[in-house]
Amino acid sequence: MKTINVLFALLLLNSCAYAQDIVEAGASLTLVSEEFKFTEGPARDAEGNVYFTDQPNDRIVKWDAETNTVSDWMHPSGRSNGLYFDHQGNLISCADENNQLWNIDPEKNVTVLVEKFEGKFLGGPNDVWVDPKGGMYITDPLYKRDWWKDREPEVEKRRVYYLAPGSTQLTIVEEDLVMPNGIIGSKNGKKLFIADPGDKKTYVYKINKDGSLSDRELFCEMGSDGMTLDNKGNLYLTGNGVTVFNKDGKQIKHIKVPENWTANVTFGGPERDILFITAMDAVYILQMKVKGIN
Repeated sequence: MKTINVLFALLLLNSCAYAQDIVEAGASLTLVSEEFKFTEGPARDAEGNVYFTDQPNDRIVKWDAETNTVSDWMHPSGRSNGLYFDHQGNLISCADENNQLWNIDPEKNVTVLVEKFEGKFLGGPNDVWVDPKGGMYITDPLYKRDWWKDREPEVEKRRVYYLAPGSTQLTIVEEDLVMPNGIIGSKNGKKLFIADPGDKKTYVYKINKDGSLSDRELFCEMGSDGMTLDNKGNLYLTGNGVTVFNKDGKQIKHIKVPENWTANVTFGGPERDILFITAMDAVYILQMKVKGIN
């Protein structure tokens, strides 16, 4: 009996070591709106508002953090998918209509940053992260779209690319993946997480000074559509709700979302403490104890 008690105590201690109280006490998931067709790509601006996409309806929507309301911000939007704000306040968009990467300024003027790779159409830029230097990492899987009527993607390999600051040419940084999708980097720009839902895995890499990647390690046996990080080093993955892993790759939380698929997640609000979730035709928020870093 003593041996059993000791083993139980060790198991309990091990479980407690991984547990974190990351959700605000008494907080519950709150539906903001379900007036969309498929939501994706949330990105927080400097004021804490979140911009996200409703790709089938070809629009970018803004969530106002102060009023907890949503409104159309840009329509049409180049079939925007993943979004991220750069350091100048421009919205970087994976514009899937023509397999491009866009820079959208606050007045909604569009600059095409990437049109092709080595003269070929990409598979369809899906998600993007901007590093501290202003460089951009782009995942390029292939999810064939109904709006590609007159052409087909021409790049055969599913890759991750890097666009160095001031450059117009993409550099391949990873191509040993089945279907790269969600991507996020650490605040100091030293680590990059890439999800491969095609292989049900998420990897972590060292970011080198030239933007290249090295020291690939398996972070967890789960892929993801989108992802974000908090100030405790926890990584948030999506799919079946939101699954949270600590910095050691151990699951510490699962947030249930009442939808068939949870596409993406970020932290919004002036204090970066509101988890903003895009799922199917809806968006949700959840008050957190931790804060986002991106």
